[in-house]
Amino acid sequence: MATVYYTASSLDGYIVDDNASLDWLTSRDIDQAGPFGIDPFLATVGALVMGAATYQWLLANHPGEWMYTQPSWVMTHRPEIIAAEHDVWTFDGDVIDLFPTLVAAAGDKDVWVVGGGDVAAQFVAAGLIDEMVVAYAPCSLGAGSPVLPIRSEWTLAESAVNGEFVCARWKRS
Repeated sequence: MATVYYTASSLDGYIVDDNASLDWLTSRDIDQAGPFGIDPFLATVGALVMGAATYQWLLANHPGEWMYTQPSWVMTHRPEIIAAEHDVWTFDGDVIDLFPTLVAAAGDKDVWVVGGGDVAAQFVAAGLIDEMVVAYAPCSLGAGSPVLPIRSEWTLAESAVNGEFVCARWKRS
């Protein structure tokens, strides 16, 4: 079992641009089943956690039934943002207090810290992220939400090319 921050990034380190758009990401080619693809990754995930902005982006861009079968949490002080048809829990507190619940829900699988960067930074600051997997897109955004807005040290474990992306798995140093 590991806690993994799995995300994408522009070359200059942003998840979304300054308009909260992922158009720079979703318009690019990637093999979902290829190296570091989402399909093989999701098979390893037992529970996931994300921030309110990430949840709201998913809600706006993937309406209807909740897209994940794994137990899911949204870190927010606004539980009313959760759609009634989504089997999602909210949590308003320190990640250290939520972590045992995530691990228990994941069983023998991994916990996925979906993001965004602020949520990932809370997990990193608490020493709870074991790996970070980043798919780097061939663009720069110049501004937006950073992938990881905290100082931290990582060791490259492996890398590969998938479609237009250079993907890397980093281990906590």
